[in-house]
Amino acid sequence: MRRKPIMVAVLLIVFVAGGGGFALMRGLASKNSAAPAAPPVPIVAGTVAQHDVPIYLTGVGTVVAFNTVVVRSQIQGQLVSINFTEGQNVHAGDLLAQIDPRPYQAQIDQLTANRDRDQAQLTNAQANLDRYTSLAKTGDATPQLLDTQKAQVAQLQNAVKSDSALIDAANIQLSYTRLTSPIDGIVGIRQIDIGNVIHPTDANGLVVATQVEPISVIFTLPETNLPEIQQQQAQTKTPLSVLAYSQDGKIQLDQGTLTLVNNEILQTTGSIQLKAEFPNKAHRLWPGELISMRLLLDTRHDGLTVPASVVVQGPQGSYAYVIDADGAVAIRPLKIAQIWEGQALVDSGLQANEQVVVDGQYKLQPGTHVTILHGQAAAEAAAQSAQQAPIP
Repeated sequence: MRRKPIMVAVLLIVFVAGGGGFALMRGLASKNSAAPAAPPVPIVAGTVAQHDVPIYLTGVGTVVAFNTVVVRSQIQGQLVSINFTEGQNVHAGDLLAQIDPRPYQAQIDQLTANRDRDQAQLTNAQANLDRYTSLAKTGDATPQLLDTQKAQVAQLQNAVKSDSALIDAANIQLSYTRLTSPIDGIVGIRQIDIGNVIHPTDANGLVVATQVEPISVIFTLPETNLPEIQQQQAQTKTPLSVLAYSQDGKIQLDQGTLTLVNNEILQTTGSIQLKAEFPNKAHRLWPGELISMRLLLDTRHDGLTVPASVVVQGPQGSYAYVIDADGAVAIRPLKIAQIWEGQALVDSGLQANEQVVVDGQYKLQPGTHVTILHGQAAAEAAAQSAQQAPIP
């Protein structure tokens, strides 16, 4: 009977001890479950800049030469010399090829001989007319003889004129044996070789000469841009500036001026054609080339710009992560006017000198604290971010 109370007491002690241990363990688990504060996220930051920003309208254009001429022969003959190299720069009047001139020179010599013969006969007839005129005054020459002599002189005078005209025409034909460039430009591929007979009817002629200085570009813009262009033209009173870039938009080829806004809208595409002229001194614009065009419409004074990578596209539109004074980020909706050469022009959403996240946005949420990387660390973070960033 004495053992029963002792067992009850032991069990009570074990229960109490077990309950306290359980509570102690529970308290420790609760303490361990409290997660420590997340460390700041490393990012690359930038500052909103304020400066004058050009406003461009972009389009695609085709380079068109002012003049393209097929150099053809106006006579038939054998080519005895080729006086140009394919792709050579030529000037108006430069000799390109020579046709055998001997047949045409022989014709001139023959016509010259005929003229000299007729001229000699005319000189003799004129002398006889002078004598008959003197004799007619004394009655020693009849009026009929005098009239006949006058008619012969007139006939020979006309023969000499005809001979001279034929010689002039033959000289023109002889000049055609020299095939010259009609314009300043560049010659292309030779279409006929030396020794062959060239004809006026040859479809390809001798060569094509193309003017490349200056040169024009025809490009298109949406018809919705037409009122802006017309308004700017009316305000400036001077031709608008146009930049020509390579097709990928990376290399500037030349700078020119807008010379024409076409007089009708292309109904099939809803676009307007424009024409620009470029000096093309470096020959970087080539006829038929497809290029990217930038029409300078206006300049935004004190415009706000950020690197293009700052702008993030979301379901509700463009936004950026702005860093506050506490080092936390917040989402700021943006309205972007244009993105040009890696810089985004901001219409609204940012203020000058604010700090924004340039790289590392995919790791952020509103309220996330960040640490700003600089120098080499920033470059490495940007490279790593480019590899880890999710594909949109």
